[in-house]
Amino acid sequence: MLGVMKTYRTEQFVKCFLLVTLTLLSPWLAAAERPNIVFILADDHRWDALGVMGHPFIDTPNLDRIAAEGVLFENAFVTSSLCSPSRASFLTGLYPQRHGVQNNFTPWDNANVTFFEPLKEAGYSTAFIGKWHMPGGIPELRGVDDFITFDHMGGQGAYYDTPFIANGERLVVGESPLPGVELSGYITEDLTELSLAWIEQHRDKPFALYLSHKAVHLPMTPSSGWEGRYDDEPVQLPPEADSWLAFADGNFKHFLWDPLEAKMRDYAETAAAMDEQIGRILTLLDELDLADNTVLIYAGDNGYLWGEHRLIDKRWSYEESIRIPFLLRYPRRLVEPGRRHSSMVLNLDLAPTLLELAGVAPPQAMQGKSLVPIIDGDDSPVRDAWIYKYFEDFPYPVPDQTALRTERYKLVDYKRGRRDELFDLSEDPQEQNNLIDEPRLAAQVKDMRARLMSMTARIEQGKTP
Repeated sequence: MLGVMKTYRTEQFVKCFLLVTLTLLSPWLAAAERPNIVFILADDHRWDALGVMGHPFIDTPNLDRIAAEGVLFENAFVTSSLCSPSRASFLTGLYPQRHGVQNNFTPWDNANVTFFEPLKEAGYSTAFIGKWHMPGGIPELRGVDDFITFDHMGGQGAYYDTPFIANGERLVVGESPLPGVELSGYITEDLTELSLAWIEQHRDKPFALYLSHKAVHLPMTPSSGWEGRYDDEPVQLPPEADSWLAFADGNFKHFLWDPLEAKMRDYAETAAAMDEQIGRILTLLDELDLADNTVLIYAGDNGYLWGEHRLIDKRWSYEESIRIPFLLRYPRRLVEPGRRHSSMVLNLDLAPTLLELAGVAPPQAMQGKSLVPIIDGDDSPVRDAWIYKYFEDFPYPVPDQTALRTERYKLVDYKRGRRDELFDLSEDPQEQNNLIDEPRLAAQVKDMRARLMSMTARIEQGKTP
């Protein structure tokens, strides 16, 4: 009997010991299973300026590799096609009507919650490296361990010799924010160099890095190794454009100062130079044996019009302006590498996606939708409609507008100064034929106006439309 009691007590002790040990180790074990995160955002990179999307001469082998090893979202969009509001939506998972950054002149609200905060609470090392470009000064971004950015040239930065601000400390030109990192002076290379060093330093625990490039924004300056590479490439302008469109129809405000073909070649060279640096990130993840357990997402903050509709720049509701590249690679979990997903996804889907992949519950206020089901092989549509909103930002001659975009139709409601528009995207993907006054579509217009108003109200109330 005594032996039985001793055995029983031993078993109870072992069970108790294992329970306590697992309880103590569970946060560490959970962290060990969490993926690393690298989110790379480019500026003004339109959806089709990639080799994998069939561009006639842009070299993007590294972005093409991400697509081949991940998911390419063919119909990814921004809810406002402008730097500041789009960037705020990526960070918060909210429409501009909720996060409050309406244009490039309305300030960032420090009360906004970004995806960094839940990640930090879950044990992640976190960093934001690159272009912040939101009004209101450089914030003390909660949940971010290392915040390396700049406010040079109003937050745009320059392609050469931009001084950095590291965790609130202003540095002189050429001074590195991280010890032991040598800067070349070219901003795309420098941001990459800093990101590589930061990953090396934080490789031993889950990390979340947001690398925010200046490229390919004006003045579209490639690195010396890429300058002139595409000088002899033929450039096909849209049918309605011409070489000097940048000086006509109010487009001079966008400061191209060259024939359209010349700037399109500059744009392509700058994109290719950035792709080369993205390749260095991929190589490091491979060398450190981190690639399999790293969620890598690449996106653009908005599209860019190259003369379509006789327009330059972005801001407008047209497809070339609102559509972006969006690539996701996560080898450990992805069911089918190389897949193309065609349903509509948005910039505000980034935050809830990252948090779900990290095993962290997203804040209830987020209006985006997680794309994790797609990673797991589900091809169901993410949504059947969404709202685009552009708030005027004087002096740019673009009217305030709200658009409802469905799989087939787009209704654009202009606040003033321009006739509303309806496009049948299945029949007219270039949006050349305005059907707003077509009698046979009167019921369609009425229904879409009602839906636009209903969804806008839900957005403004903080609900998911």
